[in-house]
Amino acid sequence: MCGLTAIFSYENNAALVDEAELLRMREAMIARGPDGAGSWISSDRRVGMAHRRLAIIDIGISGAQPMALRDDAGGLLLQIAYNGEIYNFKQLRAELISQGSIFTTNSDTEVLLRLYARYGIDMVRRLRGMFAFVIWDEAKKGMLLARDPYGIKPLYYNDEGGTLRVASQVKALLAGEAVSTAPNPAGHIGFFTLGYVPEPHTMYEKIQSLPAGTSLWLDRDGKRNQGTYFNFQSEITELENITLKASKEELRAALIETAKFHLISDVPVGVFLSAGLDSASIMALASEVAGKQMETMTLRFDEFAGSSLDEAPMAADIAKLYGTRHQTRTVKGADFSQEKDDLLRAMDQPTVDGVNTYFVAKEAADMGLKVALSGVGGDELFGGYDSFRQIPSLVGKLGWVPCIGVLGAAFRVLSGPLLKRLTSPKYASFFEYSGDYGSAYLLRRGLFLPWELTDFLEAEFVQKGWQDLNLCQNLNMTVDGVRKSHNKVSLLESTWYMRNQLLRDADWAGMAHSLEIRTPLVDTTLFAKLAGRGFSKSDMALSPKTPLPTSVIKRPKTGFAIPVRDWLLDNELKSGSDRGVRGWAKSVYDEFLLA
Repeated sequence: MCGLTAIFSYENNAALVDEAELLRMREAMIARGPDGAGSWISSDRRVGMAHRRLAIIDIGISGAQPMALRDDAGGLLLQIAYNGEIYNFKQLRAELISQGSIFTTNSDTEVLLRLYARYGIDMVRRLRGMFAFVIWDEAKKGMLLARDPYGIKPLYYNDEGGTLRVASQVKALLAGEAVSTAPNPAGHIGFFTLGYVPEPHTMYEKIQSLPAGTSLWLDRDGKRNQGTYFNFQSEITELENITLKASKEELRAALIETAKFHLISDVPVGVFLSAGLDSASIMALASEVAGKQMETMTLRFDEFAGSSLDEAPMAADIAKLYGTRHQTRTVKGADFSQEKDDLLRAMDQPTVDGVNTYFVAKEAADMGLKVALSGVGGDELFGGYDSFRQIPSLVGKLGWVPCIGVLGAAFRVLSGPLLKRLTSPKYASFFEYSGDYGSAYLLRRGLFLPWELTDFLEAEFVQKGWQDLNLCQNLNMTVDGVRKSHNKVSLLESTWYMRNQLLRDADWAGMAHSLEIRTPLVDTTLFAKLAGRGFSKSDMALSPKTPLPTSVIKRPKTGFAIPVRDWLLDNELKSGSDRGVRGWAKSVYDEFLLA
């Protein structure tokens, strides 16, 4: 896990690569890669790459980046800067060796180089893992960018003035001091509407996220080709057209396989353990696969002591059952106050979540871990959220009513001012956002609804952002052609909430402490084997040789909570501003405007 950056001056009149800019971008990501740093600039100074390394695979000097592939005479063929892990790299390496490739390292980075040399852009279809990379092709005088199917690893770019700039973080691009900071209304409105900035938008007009599951090719002639090699909507649609059957044995085999792949590392791997089914199942399966005692850790909060939100006691019991080396760490309000400034600096784009992951990652790093497994993805794959029941119910009851959106808007205008004083403003839009899956999802997951934004943002800015974001239409396009309600909600949760918030927050919050967070339940191979087969989270919990106890399986879902109202927004709540997560959203936003 690392931080990469690249500059490609592809137009003849573009300025040559500025080494100082390249290094400023790289050094803005020290936390992503404290184990090493490297850079490379082409002889014509048209291309530059830089890299910060967190050494996980082939941890010696041979795995350093940027890494080159050269011909027998020493001439440059390819150059790569890469962030992530290719879990099937050993299998790919063996295949390439059988085809005549000769390796000089034991790294997955070299596998990527040699895989590209043989298959070109199509190489991405053979990868199982989380990744974002940039490859320079010397013969074709072009650059390839690619990002993993789920978008676990981020990749941002700026393309203006005949120069392409790429980095693992938005703030790294800004640190180069050559990118415009003009605001992107869609990014700002997206944050307040959803609690995160949805891709491909960022907070800045001239910076975009490379969408998950896509590649981008750009050469010296300015020719570009952006293509999608993995699309969950297409995958789900295909699965609905075939008969899906799988046994509990096949479920177990698929889960064991993903656990095994996600344990591949040359350094110890731990597990974030809560009392929930996802992390507990991953821990049980990983312990079984590893064949050795696992490191686990749990956070506890004094404010939750004795309540159902206190996961520490049950997590300790689970750890005891599976014989892990377990630690429970306590986080207090004073810890948040002390860490708040560092947390916000580490937050690459504004988000209302991620504070919990920031602290659990901090504690894991303090334990000496560089890699930890997370249970993210279980709810999306196995239908664990309430939204799997609420959204189809809402659309089914009201979606048939003619002009429900128009009638609902009228009801909102009349009732909104009163309801806003008495309860959540969302209730005023109950009828307005019930006619289709996209609208119902926005009602379920939305932070502020569009009609509220002009209370604290300029009306023209809101209108422009809402227009560019085109949110309801894009949400509905996500599920276009999908028949089953479960699959529709799974798509929405996976490609919006999980991709843009849970996975992105895991990246910045883990990297803030030089910790790689792996997500065994977020895996395309696992998805292909289990999606649409009707398995539940209880089935997952019963799949280890030693199943999870009934007390854990039947425990009501609480999520990974933090005592927000007690200390996260203590000052804001006392001053009478928005409650809970809405107040935190405004606080985060204000900090970004001041940065």
